[in-house]
Amino acid sequence: MPAELHFPLSDPCPEAASSSVAGQALAAASWCARRGWPVHPLAPGTKIPAANCSECRSHPYSPADCPCLPAGRWCHGFHAATLDQTRIQQWWSQHPDFGIGVACGPAGLLVVDIDAHTAQPPARDRILPGIPIADHIDLTGLANGFHTFAVLAALRGQPSPADDETTLRVRTPSGGMHVWYRVTDNRRWQSSVGSSPSRALAWQVDIRAHGSYIIAPGTTTRRGTYRAIGEARNPAPLPTWLAQELERTGHMPAPHIPAPRPVPPRAQQAVCAAGGGRDRMQHALATILAPVEACGQVAEGAGFSDTLNRAAYTLGGLIAAGRLPRAESAQALHATAIKARPGQDRRIEQIIRSGLIAGLEKPLYTSGRRR
Repeated sequence: MPAELHFPLSDPCPEAASSSVAGQALAAASWCARRGWPVHPLAPGTKIPAANCSECRSHPYSPADCPCLPAGRWCHGFHAATLDQTRIQQWWSQHPDFGIGVACGPAGLLVVDIDAHTAQPPARDRILPGIPIADHIDLTGLANGFHTFAVLAALRGQPSPADDETTLRVRTPSGGMHVWYRVTDNRRWQSSVGSSPSRALAWQVDIRAHGSYIIAPGTTTRRGTYRAIGEARNPAPLPTWLAQELERTGHMPAPHIPAPRPVPPRAQQAVCAAGGGRDRMQHALATILAPVEACGQVAEGAGFSDTLNRAAYTLGGLIAAGRLPRAESAQALHATAIKARPGQDRRIEQIIRSGLIAGLEKPLYTSGRRR
């Protein structure tokens, strides 16, 4: 048995088990980051991210434009998640009462959040979306997410993931459970809420994946502590049957390229800067590339696809107007995008191609230069 499994079951990691109370959060956050799970602070005693700085609260920035993230501050919730041990040391040493959030998407995690709230079940078509439940079937006793998830698993001839001892499971203070799985094929599973009319797996069963975060074991809120149960501390690969159910219930994004967006003010500045001369062209190109480059400061999210699409659309307009050279500009954008999001070459190429084609149809001229 791996050494990492020999520790008290209520603790998320060996370091936390032996550290002082003040150092447990830091030890747990460092443990998560070493496993490749980017972490961000949660407000003391709560399940929500630590508050933005006063500047971001009074003058809201998008994560792509905010100067706080490159500077090492925790604004914008899971967009601030990091693997940087120096930054983690700074955050949790100064604020040992912070909880720990894990950004699911960049961590390559899909976490099934099973609730156990006391509530009246919804209409029959919302209990297991896409699976009809006839009126003659007695639903007496169906009271929470453990029940609905068990029914779904039984229909597929599988044991409930709530009983899966091969993967990391975390008991929540409210009596629910987080079942952690590892995504092995780079699919960008989408999050959901169990009773949502648009995307849901089962009543009182939520999915935490891209665009959301999960609370790390060892985090204590006012309601109690999130405690790992059983012996497993590694998320197992996402079961095939569960992946099939998630695909059936719409947890994969639609395969489309974002439509071109209007040229933002930052890009309008580039139009003015592209009036002529090598230096002015370089300045214009740098202005357009800056938001794409900024996405690389954030582990995931930051509206990368839209940001890249806008940049490609703007470049296309300036190229069509004769303001920028096509090959050099497209190559620079591609290189910047790959650096910001390595491993997404195919999608990056698609977005750039789509944006350039759209932009080439609408030349962007400087004032008084329209032909």
